[in-house]
Amino acid sequence: MTAPPAEASPPEQRPARRRGVELSLLLCAVLVSVYGYACVGLARQGAVPPDAARYGAGLGALALVAHLAVRFRAPWADPLLLPIAVLLNGLGLVLIHRLDLETPEDVAAPTQLVWSGLGVALCVATVIALGDHRALRRHARACVTAALLLLCAPVFFPPVNGARIWIRVGELSLQPGEFAKVLLAVFFAAHLAAHREALAEAGRRTLGAVRLPARRAAGPVLGVWLLSMLVLVLERDLGTSLLFFGLFVVLLYVATGRVGWIAIGLALAAAGAYAVGTLVPHVHGRVEDWLDPYAGIAAGEGTGQLAQSLFAFGTGGVLGTGLGLGHSVLIGFAAKSDFILATAGEELGLVGLTALLLLYGLLVGRGFRAATGLDDAFGTLLAVGLSSIVALQVFVIAGGVTGLIPLTGMAMPFLAQGGSSVVTNWVIVALLIRLSHAARAPRPAPAAPQTPAARPVALR
Repeated sequence: MTAPPAEASPPEQRPARRRGVELSLLLCAVLVSVYGYACVGLARQGAVPPDAARYGAGLGALALVAHLAVRFRAPWADPLLLPIAVLLNGLGLVLIHRLDLETPEDVAAPTQLVWSGLGVALCVATVIALGDHRALRRHARACVTAALLLLCAPVFFPPVNGARIWIRVGELSLQPGEFAKVLLAVFFAAHLAAHREALAEAGRRTLGAVRLPARRAAGPVLGVWLLSMLVLVLERDLGTSLLFFGLFVVLLYVATGRVGWIAIGLALAAAGAYAVGTLVPHVHGRVEDWLDPYAGIAAGEGTGQLAQSLFAFGTGGVLGTGLGLGHSVLIGFAAKSDFILATAGEELGLVGLTALLLLYGLLVGRGFRAATGLDDAFGTLLAVGLSSIVALQVFVIAGGVTGLIPLTGMAMPFLAQGGSSVVTNWVIVALLIRLSHAARAPRPAPAAPQTPAARPVALR
């Protein structure tokens, strides 16, 4: 008599790749963008723009190329990342085109489309060339060196609107800080992944009920804080400084799990913001506008940018005035960049604005989900850092144009005019695609232990 055979283990459930879902969502994103473009033409000129089909074909071609790169090089990537980016970029082009109709002497949509094409090309190149995200860890020092050089470069160029954040050579202008934030995210992730045990040590000092980290571990935080303050003083750019410091504090908390770093970060950020907001005239003026946005009206000087932005949001109401039927161009020179969210709030209303913010929240949430699925510390921290960059930018910009916090000179991801910004955000999406591919790809099953075959048992 032989022993009964062992039960066969159930087949492993492999996760679906969802590339068909991604392609369907990309088609919807392109159609929504073309619909918005047609609505602007109907509202302003009474007819669908003759180049609407060409616009849709161009945006669709960019989306299809990116989809093919993801399908063949990162087949397990999150299916929502690319469609969200295409939809936000497409809506941004529609809003910029809508404002161009009010300022025919300053047309920005064609240039933004070229920058968007370059961003998609870099996204495709990153997805194809970067086989393993862990290869970036070996280049952490080169990343931080390049980031510091990029941050210092605008100091040698004349200021634009009170801030030294631009490099202008003839007709070409770049904002190096946009590229520096991705390089710093790579460096921070690599540094914290290597030293998180030392940073997690608890010291003897307490701040209320919070136990602060050890004194010797606080050096990196103070160094990054001083760097962010130096950028703020030399370039007068409050938004970039808050972004860099906030990014580092968030990654510190994720790497160590210690609330003490949050307490230190908030205290240092508050102290630095108060000092610079009091001493630097350019930043102090923005704080004054934030405290009383209607002071210019009371003084007979007319409405300022923040007051006009608040009027735009109020005019939009719940459903908005309709694409092409608002007056947010009255905001002035920053209507297409810093205040483009006011155009969305006025013409799409609270419903449309909520939908946009939910798209950003979904993009950030999928990045955090990829972080939880990775089994290496560097990849987890990099996914959190890249997602936090988008989240911090959206909070700082949306808070500024709605009067929640003082205004900063940052660009709304994908929506606002700015070639450096849209290219950098496409690179962020490409890195998140690679990270989500690594997180969702099925792992090889561990080898089963070898057991000797059972011998037949004879009954006598």
